Amino acid sequence: MNSLSLELAHALPEAILALGAVVLLLIGAFRGRDDDGPMTELAVVVLGAALVAVVLGGHRPAGVVFDDAFIDDSFGDFMKGLSLTGSIVVLLMSGGFLRQSGVDKFEFPILVVLATLGMLMLISANGLIALYLGLELMSLSLYVVAAISRDDARASEAGLKYFVLGALSSGMLLYGASLLYGFAGSVSFAGIAAAIGGHPNMGVIFGLVFLFAGLAFKMSVVPFHMWTPDVYEGAPTPVTAFFASAPKMAAVAVSTRVIMTAFPGAVSEWQQVIVFMALASMALGSFAAINQSNIKRLMAYSSIGHMGFALVGLAAGTEAGVKGVAVYMAIYLVMTLGAFAAILSMRVNGKAVEKINDLAGLARTNPAMGFFFAMLMFSLAGVPPLAGFFAKFYVFMAAVDAKLYWLAVIGILTSAVAAFYYLRIVKVMYFDEPAPAFDRPSVTQRVVLAVSSLAMLLFWIYPAPLVDAAAAAAHSLF
Repeated sequence: MNSLSLELAHALPEAILALGAVVLLLIGAFRGRDDDGPMTELAVVVLGAALVAVVLGGHRPAGVVFDDAFIDDSFGDFMKGLSLTGSIVVLLMSGGFLRQSGVDKFEFPILVVLATLGMLMLISANGLIALYLGLELMSLSLYVVAAISRDDARASEAGLKYFVLGALSSGMLLYGASLLYGFAGSVSFAGIAAAIGGHPNMGVIFGLVFLFAGLAFKMSVVPFHMWTPDVYEGAPTPVTAFFASAPKMAAVAVSTRVIMTAFPGAVSEWQQVIVFMALASMALGSFAAINQSNIKRLMAYSSIGHMGFALVGLAAGTEAGVKGVAVYMAIYLVMTLGAFAAILSMRVNGKAVEKINDLAGLARTNPAMGFFFAMLMFSLAGVPPLAGFFAKFYVFMAAVDAKLYWLAVIGILTSAVAAFYYLRIVKVMYFDEPAPAFDRPSVTQRVVLAVSSLAMLLFWIYPAPLVDAAAAAAHSLF
């Protein structure tokens, strides 16, 4: 196998998405119609082919290609699988909702494919230039997706806020990358690690902080979370579901890779930054959601809190910590997709509703949906023996093993506070007087809600496949 063939073999999922996006764009242009038509189904096929390539490529030895800019390893395969799964499920759930809302534009699935291509490039980035290229490809697609409903003032406002703040964060990341290149003399993560050794100077520390600022925006963690509630509430619900799932996988993955491969000798410097973001995100996500009445806005604060919990494992800086992060993100993805399947199902007489009070009496008007949604709320709260409990268990144990006892204790306390607003939703569904019944959800929404809920409920019976895969992914970084 020659050099080019070897490089393409390692980047096969990305090649499939790039080629698929071009073909989809040509099909959409030659159709001459604005409606979605078959574009969603074709996009799902393209994303599914990339997912198959990721799964089959997991048996190939790790490799670094394209002049050390791109790395193909078990950690990348694990996180790419999560990102692709999130994109596929969101597209499957969103078609009917977008048609009923009058925004079923053929560009939406193409933008999702392009954003996912950026995510995969981001996950496999092995240097600062590749990181920035992947980040911008993902971000530029997400800016347009956020404002896809051009006639909706809220969606346009959400897109503008995300674009302005995203441009600011990209500038900060680029400035940090330039500082790191200037002081380390290399753009590759391995070269940076070799140059700074165990004694980073002040310029490297400044570069590290600015780099993390840009990545923190994509993870929507404090203090770069300000866009999240407004964008989640203003964007169409399928777009919100997409923002809450697949891009988070890529952002956490690249943050983990940067920390573990570019700054292994600067633990005390980056650990302070990660610990601060984890503490602030857990606290804000727990307390700010208590008084929310809009379910999408509540999920925004919930996602901020959950990213804080994931960072607890990352703060440990150990293989067990990375394993905990991988397990946490996989379980978070399933919980989030299930929750948004229920939120997408909240339609009364063809009109989407978003208030928590609209869920009143759901256990009586739709017992199955009420039960499944309640299981997801319990799992998001971390109630044992549901999967959400084990997700937090792995990251908190990693923190304890790293002697970050106080971080784990604060995490447990904020988790208890957050349980209040999750359980309030269960109370509204089971004990309040019924609100008008929802329309019958689509088959896809019902399947996603049921499968995700049962997966969270039964995870404790056979957790080995996910835990073993996460352990192998974490081991590949060390």
